[in-house]
Amino acid sequence: MTGYASTSSQSASPSEQAPPSTGTTSVSVEIRSVNGRFLDLGFRMPEDLRSLEPALRELLTAKLKRGKVELRINTQRENEGNWPQPQPDQLNKLSRLESTVQSWLPKAQPLSVHEALQWCKGGGNATERLDEPAMEAARNCVQGLLEAREREGEKLVAILMERVKHLRKLADAAEPLLPAIVQRQQQRFLERWQEALVTTGAGQTIPEENLRERALNEAAAYAIRIDVAEELARLRAHLEEIARLLKKGGEIGKRLDFLIQELHREANTLGSKAAALELTNISVEMKVAVEQLREQVQNIE
Repeated sequence: MTGYASTSSQSASPSEQAPPSTGTTSVSVEIRSVNGRFLDLGFRMPEDLRSLEPALRELLTAKLKRGKVELRINTQRENEGNWPQPQPDQLNKLSRLESTVQSWLPKAQPLSVHEALQWCKGGGNATERLDEPAMEAARNCVQGLLEAREREGEKLVAILMERVKHLRKLADAAEPLLPAIVQRQQQRFLERWQEALVTTGAGQTIPEENLRERALNEAAAYAIRIDVAEELARLRAHLEEIARLLKKGGEIGKRLDFLIQELHREANTLGSKAAALELTNISVEMKVAVEQLREQVQNIE
């Protein structure tokens, strides 16, 4: 199911809760999701927050089951364009750290002025300060996504129920046509049977009673082959199950996928067995409606 949600560590819309403030640094989280048969997670975040990925993955898999989901974390520091005034204790700490690294890695390059200023700018301990605000923002964002998807789901159910209603009307329109179509096709079959007997001269060598019995048997078998009452009954049963699942809610996407396949099979059989133009037209309309159902069902979890 599609969906979008975002939240920030310092400001939030009336429908969202803001996580704890982090002083001069803000953390914003965005989550986007699109259709997908399986759950496919993607993360974009600063390297100093990359350690949060396992926790974020656990958070998303606990709440979402299907879809291609992308979570993006951005951090921004107020007055980010202004360089800080390095403090002596910061520089002393950085110098000790550099000496320790070079004692173990003699070939390591010394820090540049730009790298030192970047370290002082981040306070030297940004990751610890941003982990919890980022997770809190992510939790709020996931909740916002779930609410957005729930609203979208309600609209989607209404659309699907309209398609189900349309398919029921098509089935109701086809059913009264069946007896007349079967009788008409049987009559045509018997007429052609008689024409074949006359053409081949079989009526002169085979008793008339035997020919009549054989003709009636063949006509009955032909009527069974073109009768689509069973297909319509199964189609109605599938529609009833789809309507029941939509009313029930929950994780129903995969079950709906299966039912849509069955609907498509019944519509195809109806078209292949149709012995009249009226049924062929109904079958085509059914296939269009089923395909519309299939497209929308891909959005359901």
